[in-house]
Amino acid sequence: MKKQFDVTEQNINQRLDMYIASLDLDFSRSMAQKLIENGQVLVNGKLPKASYKTKLGDRVEIEILEPKETNLEAQDIPLDIVYEDDDILVVNKQKGMVVHPGNGNLDGTLVNAVLNHCKGNLSGIGGEIRPGIVHRLDKDTSGLIVIAKNDKAHISLSKQIQDRKVKKIYTALVRGVIPEDTATIDMPIGRSNTDRKKMAVRKDGKEAITHIKVVKRYEKYTLIRVKIDTGRTHQIRVHMAEIGYPVVGDEVYSNGKNEFNVHGQMLHSTSLDFVHPITGKQMHFEAPLPKYFEDVLNKLDGKE
Repeated sequence: MKKQFDVTEQNINQRLDMYIASLDLDFSRSMAQKLIENGQVLVNGKLPKASYKTKLGDRVEIEILEPKETNLEAQDIPLDIVYEDDDILVVNKQKGMVVHPGNGNLDGTLVNAVLNHCKGNLSGIGGEIRPGIVHRLDKDTSGLIVIAKNDKAHISLSKQIQDRKVKKIYTALVRGVIPEDTATIDMPIGRSNTDRKKMAVRKDGKEAITHIKVVKRYEKYTLIRVKIDTGRTHQIRVHMAEIGYPVVGDEVYSNGKNEFNVHGQMLHSTSLDFVHPITGKQMHFEAPLPKYFEDVLNKLDGKE
Protein backbone atom coordinates (compact mmCIF):
# COMPACT_ATOMS: atom_id res chain seq x y z
CA MET A 1 0.00 0.00 0.00
CA LYS A 2 1.39 3.41 -1.02
CA LYS A 3 0.59 6.72 0.64
CA GLN A 4 1.42 10.13 -0.81
CA PHE A 5 1.99 13.42 0.99
CA ASP A 6 2.82 16.90 -0.26
CA VAL A 7 5.05 19.03 1.96
CA THR A 8 3.28 22.19 3.05
CA GLU A 9 4.71 25.47 4.29
CA GLN A 10 4.51 24.42 7.95
CA ASN A 11 6.70 21.37 7.30
CA ILE A 12 9.49 22.82 5.18
CA ASN A 13 13.16 22.45 6.16
CA GLN A 14 12.46 19.37 8.32
CA ARG A 15 14.60 16.24 8.29
CA LEU A 16 12.75 13.64 6.26
CA ASP A 17 12.70 11.06 9.07
CA MET A 18 11.21 13.65 11.45
CA TYR A 19 8.67 14.70 8.83
CA ILE A 20 7.48 11.10 8.36
CA ALA A 21 7.29 10.64 12.15
CA SER A 22 5.07 13.73 12.35
CA LEU A 23 2.53 12.32 9.88
CA ASP A 24 -0.60 10.54 11.09
CA LEU A 25 0.89 7.11 10.45
CA ASP A 26 1.93 6.04 13.96
CA PHE A 27 5.60 5.77 12.91
CA SER A 28 8.41 6.67 15.29
CA ARG A 29 11.50 8.41 13.94
CA SER A 30 13.56 5.20 14.12
CA MET A 31 10.84 3.36 12.21
CA ALA A 32 10.82 6.15 9.61
CA GLN A 33 14.58 5.76 9.25
CA LYS A 34 14.15 2.03 8.60
CA LEU A 35 11.57 2.74 5.89
CA ILE A 36 14.02 5.13 4.22
CA GLU A 37 16.92 2.66 4.54
CA ASN A 38 14.75 -0.09 3.02
CA GLY A 39 13.95 2.05 -0.01
CA GLN A 40 10.26 2.36 0.89
CA VAL A 41 10.31 6.17 0.68
CA LEU A 42 10.59 8.32 -2.43
CA VAL A 43 10.84 12.11 -2.61
CA ASN A 44 9.88 13.44 -6.01
CA GLY A 45 10.46 9.95 -7.39
CA LYS A 46 14.00 9.63 -6.01
CA LEU A 47 15.47 7.66 -3.12
CA PRO A 48 16.44 10.15 -0.38
CA LYS A 49 18.55 10.04 2.77
CA ALA A 50 16.99 10.36 6.22
CA SER A 51 18.81 13.70 6.60
CA TYR A 52 17.15 15.18 3.48
CA LYS A 53 15.53 18.54 4.31
CA THR A 54 11.99 18.92 3.03
CA LYS A 55 11.08 21.65 0.55
CA LEU A 56 7.74 23.23 -0.25
CA GLY A 57 5.79 21.07 -2.71
CA ASP A 58 7.91 17.94 -2.28
CA ARG A 59 5.93 14.80 -3.10
CA VAL A 60 6.72 12.13 -0.48
CA GLU A 61 5.65 8.58 -1.31
CA ILE A 62 5.72 5.92 1.40
CA GLU A 63 5.27 2.24 0.69
CA ILE A 64 3.75 0.51 3.71
CA LEU A 65 4.17 -3.24 3.52
CA GLU A 66 1.41 -5.48 4.78
CA PRO A 67 2.57 -7.65 7.70
CA LYS A 68 3.72 -11.06 6.46
CA GLU A 69 2.34 -14.27 7.84
CA THR A 70 5.11 -15.66 9.95
CA ASN A 71 6.34 -19.15 9.18
CA LEU A 72 8.03 -19.45 12.54
CA GLU A 73 7.14 -22.44 14.63
CA ALA A 74 5.43 -21.86 17.95
CA GLN A 75 7.28 -24.03 20.46
CA ASP A 76 6.31 -25.08 23.96
CA ILE A 77 9.38 -23.70 25.73
CA PRO A 78 9.10 -22.69 29.41
CA LEU A 79 9.07 -18.95 30.07
CA ASP A 80 9.74 -17.10 33.32
CA ILE A 81 6.91 -14.55 33.02
CA VAL A 82 7.28 -11.55 35.32
CA TYR A 83 4.19 -9.66 34.10
CA GLU A 84 1.52 -9.97 31.44
CA ASP A 85 -1.59 -8.14 30.28
CA ASP A 86 -3.42 -7.66 26.95
CA ASP A 87 -0.70 -5.38 25.57
CA ILE A 88 2.69 -6.38 26.92
CA LEU A 89 4.63 -9.34 28.23
CA VAL A 90 7.68 -8.99 30.49
CA VAL A 91 9.95 -12.04 30.61
CA ASN A 92 13.02 -12.92 32.67
CA LYS A 93 15.09 -14.46 29.85
CA GLN A 94 17.43 -17.28 30.77
CA LYS A 95 21.10 -17.27 29.82
CA GLY A 96 21.78 -19.17 26.59
CA MET A 97 18.44 -18.35 24.94
CA VAL A 98 18.58 -16.44 21.65
CA VAL A 99 15.92 -13.71 21.41
CA HIS A 100 14.88 -14.19 17.78
CA PRO A 101 15.68 -16.61 14.93
CA GLY A 102 18.69 -15.90 12.77
CA ASN A 103 21.59 -17.67 11.10
CA GLY A 104 22.15 -20.93 12.92
CA ASN A 105 19.26 -20.38 15.33
CA LEU A 106 16.00 -21.11 13.56
CA ASP A 107 14.15 -22.44 16.58
CA GLY A 108 14.41 -22.69 20.35
CA THR A 109 14.40 -18.89 20.61
CA LEU A 110 12.44 -16.53 22.83
CA VAL A 111 10.25 -15.63 19.84
CA ASN A 112 9.34 -19.30 19.29
CA ALA A 113 8.38 -19.58 22.96
CA VAL A 114 6.39 -16.33 22.97
CA LEU A 115 4.53 -17.28 19.77
CA ASN A 116 3.32 -20.39 21.57
CA HIS A 117 2.42 -18.58 24.77
CA CYS A 118 0.60 -15.70 23.06
CA LYS A 119 -1.00 -17.88 20.37
CA GLY A 120 0.44 -15.64 17.66
CA ASN A 121 -1.03 -12.41 19.08
CA LEU A 122 2.05 -10.23 18.76
CA SER A 123 3.05 -6.93 17.18
CA GLY A 124 4.08 -7.33 13.52
CA ILE A 125 6.25 -4.22 13.39
CA GLY A 126 9.45 -6.11 14.18
CA GLY A 127 9.08 -8.07 10.96
CA GLU A 128 8.57 -11.71 10.11
CA ILE A 129 11.31 -13.08 12.39
CA ARG A 130 10.98 -10.57 15.24
CA PRO A 131 7.27 -10.41 16.11
CA GLY A 132 6.73 -8.44 19.31
CA ILE A 133 10.44 -7.74 19.82
CA VAL A 134 10.96 -4.11 20.85
CA HIS A 135 14.51 -4.47 22.20
CA ARG A 136 16.86 -7.41 22.61
CA LEU A 137 19.34 -9.09 24.91
CA ASP A 138 22.41 -11.02 23.78
CA LYS A 139 22.18 -14.81 23.90
CA ASP A 140 24.21 -15.13 27.10
CA THR A 141 22.78 -12.02 28.77
CA SER A 142 19.96 -12.98 31.11
CA GLY A 143 17.18 -10.90 32.58
CA LEU A 144 14.26 -8.64 31.78
CA ILE A 145 12.90 -8.03 28.31
CA VAL A 146 9.54 -6.51 27.31
CA ILE A 147 7.51 -7.80 24.37
CA ALA A 148 4.70 -5.97 22.57
CA LYS A 149 1.48 -7.85 21.86
CA ASN A 150 0.14 -5.28 19.40
CA ASP A 151 1.40 -2.54 17.09
CA LYS A 152 0.15 0.33 19.26
CA ALA A 153 2.12 -0.97 22.24
CA HIS A 154 5.18 -1.55 20.03
CA ILE A 155 5.13 2.00 18.66
CA SER A 156 4.86 3.54 22.14
CA LEU A 157 7.63 1.39 23.62
CA SER A 158 9.92 2.04 20.62
CA LYS A 159 9.42 5.78 21.02
CA GLN A 160 10.17 5.60 24.74
CA ILE A 161 13.41 3.76 23.99
CA GLN A 162 14.28 6.27 21.26
CA ASP A 163 13.60 9.17 23.64
CA ARG A 164 15.70 7.47 26.36
CA LYS A 165 12.73 7.22 28.71
CA VAL A 166 13.14 3.48 29.33
CA LYS A 167 15.44 2.87 32.28
CA LYS A 168 17.48 -0.34 32.01
CA ILE A 169 19.75 -1.43 34.85
CA TYR A 170 22.15 -4.35 34.49
CA THR A 171 24.35 -6.23 36.98
CA ALA A 172 27.76 -7.43 35.83
CA LEU A 173 30.85 -9.03 37.28
CA VAL A 174 33.97 -7.68 35.60
CA ARG A 175 37.61 -8.67 35.71
CA GLY A 176 39.88 -6.28 37.59
CA VAL A 177 39.29 -3.85 40.45
CA ILE A 178 37.66 -0.56 39.39
CA PRO A 179 39.01 2.26 41.62
CA GLU A 180 36.24 4.80 40.94
CA ASP A 181 32.88 4.41 42.68
CA THR A 182 31.03 5.74 39.64
CA ALA A 183 31.99 6.45 36.04
CA THR A 184 30.45 7.32 32.69
CA ILE A 185 31.77 5.82 29.47
CA ASP A 186 30.96 7.93 26.41
CA MET A 187 32.51 6.19 23.41
CA PRO A 188 30.86 5.69 19.99
CA ILE A 189 30.35 2.11 18.86
CA GLY A 190 30.27 0.67 15.35
CA ARG A 191 30.91 -2.54 13.47
CA SER A 192 34.51 -3.76 13.81
CA ASN A 193 36.70 -3.33 10.73
CA THR A 194 38.63 -6.53 11.47
CA ASP A 195 35.77 -8.85 12.46
CA ARG A 196 32.27 -8.12 11.11
CA LYS A 197 30.71 -10.27 13.85
CA LYS A 198 32.08 -7.95 16.52
CA MET A 199 31.41 -4.37 17.55
CA ALA A 200 34.14 -1.90 18.48
CA VAL A 201 34.72 1.62 19.75
CA ARG A 202 35.05 3.75 16.62
CA LYS A 203 35.23 7.49 16.02
CA ASP A 204 32.66 7.16 13.25
CA GLY A 205 30.37 4.89 15.30
CA LYS A 206 27.01 5.72 16.85
CA GLU A 207 26.79 7.50 20.19
CA ALA A 208 26.97 5.06 23.11
CA ILE A 209 26.75 6.11 26.79
CA THR A 210 27.18 3.71 29.71
CA HIS A 211 27.03 4.63 33.41
CA ILE A 212 28.61 2.30 35.96
CA LYS A 213 28.39 2.15 39.75
CA VAL A 214 30.54 -0.13 41.89
CA VAL A 215 28.51 -2.43 44.15
CA LYS A 216 31.38 -4.45 45.62
CA ARG A 217 35.10 -4.92 45.06
CA TYR A 218 36.82 -8.30 45.34
CA GLU A 219 40.51 -9.19 45.15
CA LYS A 220 40.50 -9.55 41.35
CA TYR A 221 36.94 -8.63 40.35
CA THR A 222 34.33 -5.89 40.67
CA LEU A 223 30.56 -6.27 40.91
CA ILE A 224 28.87 -3.33 39.18
CA ARG A 225 25.47 -1.91 38.33
CA VAL A 226 25.21 -0.53 34.83
CA LYS A 227 22.73 1.94 33.32
CA ILE A 228 22.73 2.50 29.57
CA ASP A 229 21.38 5.64 27.89
CA THR A 230 21.72 4.08 24.44
CA GLY A 231 21.16 0.52 23.28
CA ARG A 232 23.99 -0.30 20.90
CA THR A 233 24.73 -3.94 20.07
CA HIS A 234 27.01 -5.45 22.78
CA GLN A 235 27.34 -1.95 24.30
CA ILE A 236 28.18 -2.88 27.90
CA ARG A 237 30.53 -5.68 26.86
CA VAL A 238 32.39 -3.48 24.36
CA HIS A 239 32.71 -0.52 26.73
CA MET A 240 33.89 -2.58 29.71
CA ALA A 241 36.48 -4.40 27.59
CA GLU A 242 37.65 -1.11 26.08
CA ILE A 243 38.42 0.42 29.49
CA GLY A 244 40.21 -2.72 30.66
CA TYR A 245 37.52 -4.39 32.78
CA PRO A 246 35.92 -7.06 30.57
CA VAL A 247 32.80 -8.88 31.73
CA VAL A 248 33.72 -12.23 33.29
CA GLY A 249 33.07 -15.12 30.90
CA ASP A 250 32.78 -12.93 27.79
CA GLU A 251 34.12 -15.15 25.02
CA VAL A 252 34.00 -12.43 22.36
CA TYR A 253 35.51 -9.33 23.98
CA SER A 254 37.94 -11.07 26.34
CA ASN A 255 39.57 -14.50 26.30
CA GLY A 256 36.61 -15.89 28.25
CA LYS A 257 38.87 -17.73 30.67
CA ASN A 258 37.86 -17.57 34.33
CA GLU A 259 38.37 -19.49 37.53
CA PHE A 260 34.64 -20.17 37.86
CA ASN A 261 34.34 -22.11 34.58
CA VAL A 262 31.52 -19.78 33.51
CA HIS A 263 30.79 -19.74 29.78
CA GLY A 264 29.32 -16.55 28.37
CA GLN A 265 29.27 -13.10 29.93
CA MET A 266 28.13 -12.59 33.54
CA LEU A 267 25.65 -9.87 32.63
CA HIS A 268 22.04 -9.70 33.85
CA SER A 269 19.23 -7.26 33.05
CA THR A 270 18.19 -6.58 36.66
CA SER A 271 15.51 -3.90 36.45
CA LEU A 272 13.33 -2.25 33.83
CA ASP A 273 11.25 0.94 34.10
CA PHE A 274 8.92 2.35 31.46
CA VAL A 275 5.47 3.87 31.02
CA HIS A 276 2.79 1.35 30.10
CA PRO A 277 2.15 1.93 26.37
CA ILE A 278 -1.64 1.89 26.70
CA THR A 279 -2.59 2.81 30.29
CA GLY A 280 0.16 5.38 30.85
CA LYS A 281 0.96 3.84 34.25
CA GLN A 282 4.59 3.85 35.42
CA MET A 283 5.89 0.26 35.42
CA HIS A 284 8.83 -1.15 37.38
CA PHE A 285 10.15 -4.70 37.24
CA GLU A 286 13.05 -6.53 38.86
CA ALA A 287 14.59 -9.94 38.22
CA PRO A 288 16.87 -11.70 40.73
CA LEU A 289 20.33 -12.84 39.69
CA PRO A 290 20.45 -16.36 38.19
CA LYS A 291 21.65 -19.14 40.49
CA TYR A 292 25.01 -19.56 38.72
CA PHE A 293 25.68 -15.82 39.21
CA GLU A 294 24.80 -16.01 42.92
CA ASP A 295 27.02 -19.10 43.27
CA VAL A 296 30.01 -17.22 41.84
CA LEU A 297 29.43 -14.27 44.20
CA ASN A 298 29.15 -16.68 47.15
CA LYS A 299 32.50 -18.20 46.19
CA LEU A 300 34.05 -14.73 46.04
CA ASP A 301 32.54 -13.79 49.40
CA GLY A 302 34.02 -16.94 50.89
CA LYS A 303 37.51 -15.88 49.80
CA GLU A 304 37.41 -12.60 51.68
